[in-house]
Amino acid sequence: MKISHRFVIITALFITCLLTANIIVIKPIWLGFDMLGIPVPLPAAIVIFPVSYIVGDILTEVYGYRVARRVIWLGFFCNLIMVIAIWVGQILPPNPLWGGQAAYESTLGFVPRILLASFAAYLVGEFSNSFVLARMKVKTKGRYLWARTIGSTLVAQLVDAAVFIPLAYIGMFETNFIIVASLALWIAKVAYEIIATPLTYLAVNWLKKKEAVDAYDYETNFNPFSLDNGRINGKAGADEHTYSGSA
Repeated sequence: MKISHRFVIITALFITCLLTANIIVIKPIWLGFDMLGIPVPLPAAIVIFPVSYIVGDILTEVYGYRVARRVIWLGFFCNLIMVIAIWVGQILPPNPLWGGQAAYESTLGFVPRILLASFAAYLVGEFSNSFVLARMKVKTKGRYLWARTIGSTLVAQLVDAAVFIPLAYIGMFETNFIIVASLALWIAKVAYEIIATPLTYLAVNWLKKKEAVDAYDYETNFNPFSLDNGRINGKAGADEHTYSGSA
């Protein structure tokens, strides 16, 4: 696949959403809703992180799983670089005239357990999202884009929340809080995807037309760790077809 400026922009948007979410996730917010008598806890990252899943949908739908796989790993390593840079900045001795070291640590400092949970949830969630959408596209023969985007999000966000919340908070909070936090995060992200569906349709149809490509993952190797570029027996893992209509 020839790399276009549109693909570069989509990739940059994906990584920007991911990095921004991981910076602002530190702030808990409350939108005035209770569940099981507990104020529903949501991270501030809810305003931007679901966009990375929507962009992931677009990448898989247009370019195929093997291309989305590269972008997911690129996002992972960009996030790792950011975490290392922030950590190094934290341990370097502050200038005596600067009084913001405590604020820096409380805002940008990472708790190892939560960081591990975040990395694990990201990989499991993003790869689940891309895999389910790619397989559904083949099964539906490219029809019902709304079912693919929402269906993949239902699975991926459930896996994401089920991995992140328990890994990050078991032993720190009561079981009821963990259940509420997991359900709230899952519902909020799925609702985000549903509301954004019309925009997803516009973006997918526009990209397919401009890129003149519509990938179907008939023979793709779906192993997230595969380095074979999606090729099996010398054949492209994602068959690229010329776009000829709406999704």
